Amino acid sequence: MRKGAITREAVLKALDECDRMGRLAFLEAYGFKEAQSYVLLYDGREYDSKAIAGVAHKYTEGRPLTADEFSGGRNHAVAWLKREGFHVRLIRNPDWSRDEVILVCDLVMKNEWKGLDAGVPQVQDLSRLLQVLPDHQGVPRSETFRNPNGVARKSFDIATQHPEYTGKRTNGGATDRAVLAEFLARPAEMSAAAQHIRESLETGSFRDLPPADDSDLDDYSAPEGRLLLRRHVARERDRKLRQKKIDSVVRQGLSLVCEVCDFDFEAVYGDRGAGYIECHHVVPLHVAGEGRTKLSDLALICSNCHRMIHRRAPWPTPVELRGLLRPRRPAI
Repeated sequence: MRKGAITREAVLKALDECDRMGRLAFLEAYGFKEAQSYVLLYDGREYDSKAIAGVAHKYTEGRPLTADEFSGGRNHAVAWLKREGFHVRLIRNPDWSRDEVILVCDLVMKNEWKGLDAGVPQVQDLSRLLQVLPDHQGVPRSETFRNPNGVARKSFDIATQHPEYTGKRTNGGATDRAVLAEFLARPAEMSAAAQHIRESLETGSFRDLPPADDSDLDDYSAPEGRLLLRRHVARERDRKLRQKKIDSVVRQGLSLVCEVCDFDFEAVYGDRGAGYIECHHVVPLHVAGEGRTKLSDLALICSNCHRMIHRRAPWPTPVELRGLLRPRRPAI
């Protein structure tokens, strides 16, 4: 069987069969579930695009495709149906990311914690920026993705979660509440983070960030958002910058020991640990802008202390973390 070898006539026959049987009976008869991402629009009605594409094969290839033989996404069902001139629409847009909510929350705070209408210039400007934000690269999105109406709705989701709001709350999510709590606790810092995200979107600098697996960032707590965190981590992992910092310490005749706990990799691991230590960018996310990183912005610390700094926001400085160290227990 040739997957995707369907014709417009075959699709029309599958649509007619669905109309005659009824949607649920049609899906049950061929083993398909209700559409989760895409629907086919025809003659004013919506159809489950994957099921229609699968059944259309019956009229061209002799049997329908089963649900596990192909995907309902852009590479299979959607592409086949569009090729035959049918209109396929994405059902829902991706969930709002923390970075997006930070930008909307900043807008709401500047509007005295009141929601904004879609026609407000600030909402329309933010809508334009959100459409180029790299949080959802490669994820299906509809023609309504982060349009002014969606941004306006999100602003009211945030505004109605404010503790002083007394009216009926809208259906804000956990991310809305978490970001709002951060803004109420640290308004200046969160607003600065929002400004840096906005500036980076306007200049396109986030496009230059190396690709990162979000699982790499799971041990980092950064209310300021994933994009600024990715920039922070990229700076810390810059091998050239790290080596310059190490060289500057060595030239001063100092040892490569952790600035927090004094751990010395070479002293513990011998030659294997010689010259090794991690680099931490001390400047907070909401402060770090587009300027060049100075060596004085960097601290050399061990792996454990590095994790402890990033484990919970707000991040302590190496000096602050050193103050939290407890006396080591004597070896037994």
